Amino acid sequence: MSLRVVLAGADDGDVAAALDDAGADVRRVDGIATRKSLAAAGIETADVFLLTDMDDATAISVAKDANADVRVVTYATDSLPEFARAQADLALDPALFSPALVAEELVGE
Repeated sequence: MSLRVVLAGADDGDVAAALDDAGADVRRVDGIATRKSLAAAGIETADVFLLTDMDDATAISVAKDANADVRVVTYATDSLPEFARAQADLALDPALFSPALVAEELVGE
């Protein structure tokens, strides 16, 4: 079964395409990541919640509430706010990690 990823935020670096190329099932959150939009994207059965916009960091706790086992990965140049750090599993900077490397890391596990 392929890795199920819910992606919230802009995808300026095309990490969704890299994940798709690596065989992941990527679902996008439409607009702001709310309980409703996360549910519509399939957060309850996702393996990874990938957040690219730290202005939406409150969505991490919403995602974890809907799926306690979801792995939270941030992929952004901005810092993760202090209140959300304890719930994030991995924070990656696009300046240091290419989309292909992120896909390899996540899908290859």
